[in-house]
Amino acid sequence: MIVVIDNGGQFTHLEGRALRDLGVENRVVDSETPVDEVLPEADGIVLSGGPSMDGAGNSTEYLEADVPVLGICLGHQIIAEHFGGEVGAGEYGGYADVEVEILDDSGVLAGLGDTVSTWASHADEVKEVPDGFVRTARSDVCEIEAMRHESRPIYGVQWHPEVSHTEKGDVIFENFVEIAQRSKKAAD
Repeated sequence: MIVVIDNGGQFTHLEGRALRDLGVENRVVDSETPVDEVLPEADGIVLSGGPSMDGAGNSTEYLEADVPVLGICLGHQIIAEHFGGEVGAGEYGGYADVEVEILDDSGVLAGLGDTVSTWASHADEVKEVPDGFVRTARSDVCEIEAMRHESRPIYGVQWHPEVSHTEKGDVIFENFVEIAQRSKKAAD
């Protein structure tokens, strides 16, 4: 069971659909839903995009739980800010096609190749990777397009893998589901 935390993003419903298309049981819940109602059933958490940190609700509480997390756009920024990184306004602005260079072909980015064409917003973006994280992708418009925790299964991507404009977005969800399954087996 993958639970998608809805931070008010316009594509959140597509995250649930992407998981359903992979045959993965999932549900979408509002970010204000109490964490103790979500965690008992969650094998993995997706922190959705959204318009601002004001809509993040309880999202940061999932980052202290022992469950894999994938942050998308605002979710990526929530992860960075929670762990002491820096988030700020991007110079590139709204949604556009962005060619992303993969720097670390592991975790959720495994199998994407050297570059991937993505659909991303850079109104806000991660400016500094927090301690304990490594940068895993960059582009000409953003130096931190993706990151991962060095030892925990926590991943963030600036772009939207759930939209059809993004090349190989399904691979990111497949990789995350596999990570969640391995984590669950290790815990059992």
